[in-house]
Amino acid sequence: MRLKPLCVFLLLCGLFPAKASADNRFIVRTTLGLQGLQTVCNPLLLTPICTVIGSGLGDPQGQLFTITTPLALNDLLALPGNLLGIVDAEVDQLVSLFPIGSLNVLPSASAGYLTPLMSDRTLVPYPASSGRTSACNGLSPCVWDAYANQPAARIVRVSDAQSQFGVTGAGIVADIDTGVDPTHPALQGVLLPGYDFTRNQPGGSELADISSSPCPFSSCPPPRCPDCSSAQVNQSTAAVLDQSTAAVLEGNDNYAAFGHGTMVMGVIHLVAPTAQLMALKTFKSDGTGLLSDILRAVYYAVRNYAQVINMSFDTQTSSRELKTALNYANKRNVICVASAGNKAQSAPPLTVYPAEWQNDVMGVASTSDQDTRSSFSNYGNAIVWVAAPGEAIVTTYPFGTYAAGWGTSFSAPFVSGGSSLLLNMQANTNEPQAARAVAHAVPVGAQMGHGRLDLVQALGAAPASDLPPTGSIDRPSGSVIVLAGQSVFFSGSGSDPDGKITGYSWSFPGGEPEGSNVATPGSVTYSTPGVFVVTFTVTDDAGLKDPNPKTRTIFVLP
Repeated sequence: MRLKPLCVFLLLCGLFPAKASADNRFIVRTTLGLQGLQTVCNPLLLTPICTVIGSGLGDPQGQLFTITTPLALNDLLALPGNLLGIVDAEVDQLVSLFPIGSLNVLPSASAGYLTPLMSDRTLVPYPASSGRTSACNGLSPCVWDAYANQPAARIVRVSDAQSQFGVTGAGIVADIDTGVDPTHPALQGVLLPGYDFTRNQPGGSELADISSSPCPFSSCPPPRCPDCSSAQVNQSTAAVLDQSTAAVLEGNDNYAAFGHGTMVMGVIHLVAPTAQLMALKTFKSDGTGLLSDILRAVYYAVRNYAQVINMSFDTQTSSRELKTALNYANKRNVICVASAGNKAQSAPPLTVYPAEWQNDVMGVASTSDQDTRSSFSNYGNAIVWVAAPGEAIVTTYPFGTYAAGWGTSFSAPFVSGGSSLLLNMQANTNEPQAARAVAHAVPVGAQMGHGRLDLVQALGAAPASDLPPTGSIDRPSGSVIVLAGQSVFFSGSGSDPDGKITGYSWSFPGGEPEGSNVATPGSVTYSTPGVFVVTFTVTDDAGLKDPNPKTRTIFVLP
């Protein structure tokens, strides 16, 4: 009996050199839980197998963790007896906002239209229905006219949709990105606290990226320049910026993505100005972020009641756990939107995640102001659900100013904002419903999904308020008295006035099994004396649950 532990001991010793090599970083799903995983990672009298980073990634089962280890992935999975209790494992990949080969290249800074692009800096109240005068002060929700009344807003009919349907946005829209400038006058009134996963602290501010010395600007924040022209180009971020903030960022890889999150948030706010915005910072100012932080952000968004998740990023490497997280969000009625990427390639053969997971996510391509596919945009119905303008999009930028952006990063938030408008019309709108509504779009050619976003068409196609389903416990017909060790037979059914039943949920406290997800679970055995209340809930194809779960009381005698 002592030979097996001895063999395990010798095998583990052989896996590790006297001086361990550089650690690899993996995402693991394990049945051991945090404490159990920490214990087996550090076996007594042996070199540590692994190190657990943090306390978990926030999945509802509490099974998902990030670890570092000198072992390769195959060696980790081959540990004797599945020592770490691993159900699944994958590399904690580094995701970039600007993958190699991305083609969202700006026109030359000498192009004639760049200078007037943001020239109208007249402050106007936004949304217009706010009733404020155009003589704005620091307390008014006022924005540049070049932002509020830009061509892209007219193309997708933002103002028409808002006025025709009486909507300006509802619910919480989370953006997984570089963070946000929480002091921006246009945004601060609708911003929720958010979270910075790159630093493990509340807030989600991307200004933290420049708060350390040395400041990338002549001063932090840089001085305002109300009369500066708008012809400076930050090629990495694909943005035309004020001279006061842009020149120093050009060519500085440490700040290649600085401002990206604030810009994306500004587009969401343009479409849905009264939606609440939650910045989830998973990317650093250089544009890189860990997959594990993205997973944490998805689960955080769901836990904190986000109804829309915007993801203006893409990767060509599939992740089982990211798909699981987004599927989890979908089942909890969260609408997910992602950019289709900027490699000017067709999918297939190109793979683009998460846009490719169309059961859970709406992938968004970019179009020009002439309703043609942007030269940089990826295309293909496998990744594109719909398209939206993505060229010269005027939007918010850190330090209370504005920038113009190019890329599918700025197309996706038009759809996320549109989803918030749909929530204004029907508070329980889910991913399938939003996708069906958004699919009512303007055709722009082959391989561009359902076409270019038209908010008036999308809102016009929104379903009427859905009615919830009703469940019924068919057997037993009432309360039951049994002796310990006896069984009770259960069956149920449901009806939905405007759809169909897609889910069943039984809870059997004190019984074996303890629950079931089928209509007729059959016999349940009660071994312990006591009084137990069984609950039964049905769910319909709109994700709505019976507001009055049905119950039966089971009296178990000794």
